[in-house]
Amino acid sequence: MRVVRQTTFVQMGQTEPAWHHVDASGQVLGRMATRIATVLMGKHRPEYTPFADCGDIVVVTNAREIVLTGRKAEQKMSLRYSGHPGGLKARSYATMIEQRPEQLVEDAVRRMLPKNRLGRVMMRRLKVYAGAEHPHQSNQPVTLEV
Repeated sequence: MRVVRQTTFVQMGQTEPAWHHVDASGQVLGRMATRIATVLMGKHRPEYTPFADCGDIVVVTNAREIVLTGRKAEQKMSLRYSGHPGGLKARSYATMIEQRPEQLVEDAVRRMLPKNRLGRVMMRRLKVYAGAEHPHQSNQPVTLEV
């Protein structure tokens, strides 16, 4: 009898996403973002398929307490351009941590995901909150070690 081995591919909607919780207090932004992006893509699962959404849902709390190494908080800038002449706006990362820490975490993770429709679907599964409270307790998220 001949054994045939075949690679299995996950179809859309075939896997049930799990919920994960990440406490960002004291975490380095880049290292935390790489771990979150891996879970959002589903690369931590044995049935990972590049063209299917087989990732999990990640809830990040305490985004206000993330850490940037070196002098990145003062030196790195977040740029936005309105499309009009003179419409370039720049904010330092230190200012972003004070005003919109959720945006800082979302941008770091977004840049590590695929730049296509599937990446946009994965970004919808990321929930970031500046404080310790989040409305997803009923989903019983499992703590993700970063």
